[in-house]
Amino acid sequence: MKLPKQVKIVEVGPRDGLQNEKNIVPTAIKVELIDRLAEAGLRAIEATAFVSPKWVPQMADNAEVMAQIKRKPNVAYPVLVPNMKGFEAAVAAGAEEVAVFGAASEAFSQKNINCSIEESIARFQPVIAAAQAAKMRVRGYISCVLGCPYQGEVAPDVVAQVAVRLHEMGCYEISLGDTIGVGTAGKTQAMLEAVAKRVPIDRLAGHYHDTYGQALTNIYASLEMGVAVFDSSVAGLGGCPYAKGATGNVATDDVVYLLHGLGIETGIDLNRLIEAGEFICAALGRATNSKVARALMAKRAPSHATSCA
Repeated sequence: MKLPKQVKIVEVGPRDGLQNEKNIVPTAIKVELIDRLAEAGLRAIEATAFVSPKWVPQMADNAEVMAQIKRKPNVAYPVLVPNMKGFEAAVAAGAEEVAVFGAASEAFSQKNINCSIEESIARFQPVIAAAQAAKMRVRGYISCVLGCPYQGEVAPDVVAQVAVRLHEMGCYEISLGDTIGVGTAGKTQAMLEAVAKRVPIDRLAGHYHDTYGQALTNIYASLEMGVAVFDSSVAGLGGCPYAKGATGNVATDDVVYLLHGLGIETGIDLNRLIEAGEFICAALGRATNSKVARALMAKRAPSHATSCA
């Protein structure tokens, strides 16, 4: 099968990548990160989340972030909203696109948002209706599409059932998330095959965590199925809270390197992207999780003769 000629990257670093940081990242740092990502050519940057600061204190400055970013034309700055209260706050802050999130696992839904899958979908309905009335686009996230930390295997048909509900409710795009990174290429394609029977493939996006080192493989497997939208996080920001010490989000830098190597257009300047990663990693006091960034940064450093087996 022919691979897509173009791929859209949805950069989730400023939200998904930073939300679990223990130390509060200054608003100015978040804003500069978003602006640097836009300058690097990202056209979809998840800026923040309008959630309770009690549960996610890192996102308490959501309105300030939205007020201070330099919005570029043709760049989307979606924000995550869990309910109508979050939606109304997002609208007041000038958001133009929102995202809602659910799960394909009953156990995960109960543990994560204290309700069943069906109840979570019911919560989305007024949000999506209000967004449509305001002519705002709504993106849908589905967690645990390839496995759950509580129940284990997740049936592809269940993923398809949740995806079709979100699509019918009005989500223009459904992001399929391998939340714990256990998916493999075969399971990824089986899941996509089940979902694509009920939701057009051009409405689907892949969100693959790299906990088991399979994210790029799963992205390639998805490309083969016709998926042309992927979520990723600059410098691999964000861990996996269900696997102690493990990496989580796949690095945007690594995804772009893969896509460019396949001759697929992204519109992203890899060097400027890596610089944005260097900026946020310096602010956080840690090294990048991107293998591509580490390799290219090492090439820029003064060389010292050594031998390699």
